[in-house]
Amino acid sequence: RFTGLSVSPGYDRRIVVARSSGGGFEAAEEKVDLKRTLVRYGGEISRSLFLDGEKAGIPAPVLARMIRAFSWDVDFQRDIRPGDAFQVMHERFFDDTGEAIHDGKILFASLTLGKVRHAIYRHTPKDGGGHFFNEKGESAQKALMRTPINGARLSSGFGKRRHPILGYTKMHRGVDFAAPRGTPIYAAGSGLVETAGRNGAYGKYVRIRHNARYSTAYAHMSRIATRRGRRVRQGQVIGYVGTTGRSTGPHLHYEILLGGRRTNPMKVKMPSGRKLKGAELARFQSIRAGLDRAFAALKPNERLAKAE
Repeated sequence: RFTGLSVSPGYDRRIVVARSSGGGFEAAEEKVDLKRTLVRYGGEISRSLFLDGEKAGIPAPVLARMIRAFSWDVDFQRDIRPGDAFQVMHERFFDDTGEAIHDGKILFASLTLGKVRHAIYRHTPKDGGGHFFNEKGESAQKALMRTPINGARLSSGFGKRRHPILGYTKMHRGVDFAAPRGTPIYAAGSGLVETAGRNGAYGKYVRIRHNARYSTAYAHMSRIATRRGRRVRQGQVIGYVGTTGRSTGPHLHYEILLGGRRTNPMKVKMPSGRKLKGAELARFQSIRAGLDRAFAALKPNERLAKAE
């Protein structure tokens, strides 16, 4: 005889169905009582941040969020070298039996590349939106993304090269990211779509104006997911990887235009994002000091399977 059931649609809540006194069934939502703790991991990079981070015990979803947070400043294909180091502190939640059931937000992370240390802290300004900020209170999220595509391989850099179709040396005024056909392409920054359609050798092409100085362009798409005159936000899908126009295979050709002149996306100094000021900056520095103390008090690389 069926008496009831319990379903957990999220780590912090459950839906319970049970028989009522009248012989029917009643459903109720229950909040799961959780214990929140902080865990710290760190190590040295010998192969890649993902592989060595995973070896150190960092959960894969946390690693993915950490890589995404640093991707505004770090080119993970070129900037990472053996001997570089990483650190991260994030939340971990335990249920009433002491079992770890969820890894939460990253509160602090750092990458030491060569002799340069890049540190970020989670901070939610009073006007909303949780973001990462560096030690000076500058947003880790820049106005433009250096690589507006996930899981792609840099297949051709900026500069002179022998053109694969034309057969002679020609200036390549962008960078190419090889990726499977249909891979989503994101708007590198918020702005106005100036062009969306066929454009000669570029094939299906989109150009976005972000401000008076910066524009970005995306070429060889299989399909365009926006239109001319539309405003787009950073990270919004604007099209999909293809091989239209003068192309030898599926890839994204990406350009950053500075004052109308195409420049190297891998080297251009990205326009900065938000900078905290006044009372908000003071509040951030207080939170940052607390996170530094919490990080120093934790044992490194302790795999907590049960709450203490």
